[in-house]
Amino acid sequence: MKTVICPGSFDPVTNGHLDIIERSAVLFDKVIVVVMKNPSKSNFCFTPEERAELIKRCIKGIKNVEVDIYGGLLAEYARQKGAAAVVKGLRALSDFEYEFQQAQINKKLNSELETIFINTRMENMYLSSSTVKQVCELGGDISDFVPEEIRDDIVKRIKRGADK
Repeated sequence: MKTVICPGSFDPVTNGHLDIIERSAVLFDKVIVVVMKNPSKSNFCFTPEERAELIKRCIKGIKNVEVDIYGGLLAEYARQKGAAAVVKGLRALSDFEYEFQQAQINKKLNSELETIFINTRMENMYLSSSTVKQVCELGGDISDFVPEEIRDDIVKRIKRGADK
C-alpha cells in the first residue's frame, strides 16, 4: 500500500489545496494531509488543531485521506508513517525553486523519501492562503477560493481579527 504525505500550513485550506489532496487520493492508496507546525511562520489565523478540523470537514467523503498535525521534521514524520513520498502542489516557477530545495533536504534526511510535484489547475494558479486572508480582510468575497463547508468560519475569524 502506497502512502503519501501532503504537508502544509493550510491557514486556511483553499480550493487549490483541496484539489491537490483530491487528485493525490486518486493516485495513491493512502494520503495523510499533515498540518505542519512551522515555528518560522507567525500570525496564523487558526491554531493547528482548528486547521486540521477545517480540512477534515472538507475531505469528509474521501475514504483514503486522513488528517494529522506534526511539529518536527517532515522527513522523520514520513519515516514514522511509512510514507513513500511527499506530494506538493506547484503554482509557479518560484514554488518549484523553494520546493525543489526542500525535496533535496528531505531526501538527504530520509533517503527512502521521494517528492512528487503536481501542477495546480489553471483556475488555482494565483491562489494562496495569504491571498485568501487578504481578500477577506479587505471585505472581498472568498467564495471562489475556499471550500463552501468552511467559508463562513474563515470569514468570521478573519473579519474578527481585522476589527481589532
